[in-house]
Amino acid sequence: MEVRFPDLPLYTGWGRPLRTESTVDGLELIEGTVPPELDGTWYRAGPDRQFAPMLGDDIFIDGEGMAHMFRIRDGHVSYRSRWVRNARFNAQAAAGRSLFGKYRNRFTDDPSVKGISGGTANTNVIFHNGRLLVLKEDDLPFEVDRDTLDPIGLYDFDGKVRATSLSAHPKWFPDDGRLLTYSYQARGDGSRDIVFYDIDDLGHVHDEIWFEMPWASICHDFAVTPRYAIFAFMPLVTTLEHIQQGSTFYEWHPDKQVVVALVKRGGSADDIRWFRGPPGSLSHMMNAFEDGDKVHLDACYYDGNCFPFFPTPDGEHVAGCPPILSRLTFDLSRNDDGFERRPLIGTPGEMPRTDDRYQGQACGKGYLIVGRQPDGSSAVGCVDLASGELTRWAPGALASVHEPQFVPRFSGSAEGDGWLLVIVNRLDAGHSELAILDAQDITRGPVARLHLPVRVRSTFHGTWVDGAKLRGRQADALAAAI
Repeated sequence: MEVRFPDLPLYTGWGRPLRTESTVDGLELIEGTVPPELDGTWYRAGPDRQFAPMLGDDIFIDGEGMAHMFRIRDGHVSYRSRWVRNARFNAQAAAGRSLFGKYRNRFTDDPSVKGISGGTANTNVIFHNGRLLVLKEDDLPFEVDRDTLDPIGLYDFDGKVRATSLSAHPKWFPDDGRLLTYSYQARGDGSRDIVFYDIDDLGHVHDEIWFEMPWASICHDFAVTPRYAIFAFMPLVTTLEHIQQGSTFYEWHPDKQVVVALVKRGGSADDIRWFRGPPGSLSHMMNAFEDGDKVHLDACYYDGNCFPFFPTPDGEHVAGCPPILSRLTFDLSRNDDGFERRPLIGTPGEMPRTDDRYQGQACGKGYLIVGRQPDGSSAVGCVDLASGELTRWAPGALASVHEPQFVPRFSGSAEGDGWLLVIVNRLDAGHSELAILDAQDITRGPVARLHLPVRVRSTFHGTWVDGAKLRGRQADALAAAI
């Protein structure tokens, strides 16, 4: 069948679908030296298009999943990308065309894929319980091989997860292997059900707390502290009757508030504290921590619709607005349900990260993408969370960056003592690079920069897995097999 992509801005320039798997053994060093102590693999996920969209339109968060990995050891860096060959991908490969319609709207799919999950596995990657899992919030995790990225299959934690899907934004603690995750619309499209899970490194479930959202909201990310899991529900709502009629999966309701739930870990739905604020959106969480009776949440906050391609129920598209890294404070000693909000920096920014070892604690530094320009260029920002001071590294004109990844200098290094791994898009040259920055002073520029002879079209999120942990798990698996 003829493959022809529609003339959409999304598919021009850097955004044109790549549709290619790559293997590059030994990335070319452009400048500097790869730190010899870096030993591990950086995994990432992002969307691409296997075939032209079935209905002729598209949004940038849609598309089949592509998994990426950078393996770093002894100064040597290799790169690999592979399609996530799940049920959706395989059905379309057999048909030679796209079979799934509007984003997450199964009522617009080709009849031939009725009963087949439209999960794209295109958002994040984690390593847990010896398994490498690719995530998208519209399905259960999909396991791939840690070395080859070859498909293994859907993973439901050996039947312990009863939800229909799991979040693409779990909180994973490398030191103890604890995975804190959740599912929203957990009993199907348009349901108000949400469930929080606490799962240890052996797959045992310690918490399973079910409760109801105020409406069938999107809940793309969450945050955790030692005592609480924090969920923000936005006025982006799924209405089953509307998607049955062909609407977008989410619709923007400017009359609804932001509602935040503080769920007590080890507790129940009866223990939840609810807070409310004006209409807006919280996309990605940097971190949360406790301070006496107060809980602070650092997140990218929009004063309107963070996804302007989702219209109102009347079909009106509301203009987008910039994300501002903000601190929301919830005072548990008060009887009212309001919360305080103040900006941490004045520059718009997205894809915030911290030193993952310190999630749930008061961190000194955070990292994010800042300064996105009309030509597509952007920079890596480092924010001092106490003073609000923002420093940045920009790779130059016509260059953009993906979400930064913090890697500790060594296992016991202090918070923020380590490296930032960053994929750089050279928008004018049609290829990508891997930059390695000293996280303690990113303004110095890369300590190493490596050339990728391919274009890494887009990635959303990822995780670093220490080499000893990967090799240790391999030894454990071999011993169990013998």
